[in-house]
Amino acid sequence: MRYSLPLILALGLVGCATPKRQAHNSHAGNHVGEKLTVRTTAYTQSETGGVKNAVDGRLHFGGDEYSAASDWSWLPLGTRFKLLSTGHAYVIEDYGAALVGRQTIDLFFPSRQSVRGWGVRHEQIEILEWGSEAMSLKLLAPRCKNGHVAVMVAQLRKQGVVPQS
Repeated sequence: MRYSLPLILALGLVGCATPKRQAHNSHAGNHVGEKLTVRTTAYTQSETGGVKNAVDGRLHFGGDEYSAASDWSWLPLGTRFKLLSTGHAYVIEDYGAALVGRQTIDLFFPSRQSVRGWGVRHEQIEILEWGSEAMSLKLLAPRCKNGHVAVMVAQLRKQGVVPQS
């Protein structure tokens, strides 16, 4: 009896820790092929940030992939998904203050008219490739002077993400 309480506590602690590590380690593999219904909005290059994305590349619309933005602690940098209603493939390569904590994807469009035409829609997506949480953290960490970036960094660290070298 004297040993049962410490044994139960030890097993409880091990039991709590193990699923968290397993979930984090298998996070990327679990999402490929997953279909989600997400809130989508739209933005264009005439808004803050201009024609460049968060990784200093150009935003793109058309061709093989379209640009999109999200909260990187939810959908990390490099995540590729298909918007099922259009069949277009998008890549997460941008973020924005209004997206943090909202589980919203902001789709890039070439004009304000297109943005207004899109509005806010709940759309089905299919995850094609899970992005890199480690790379997200590496790129975001030096930008923490912005409050919304600090929130994403704190969330990634809370998830146990270590920056990529």
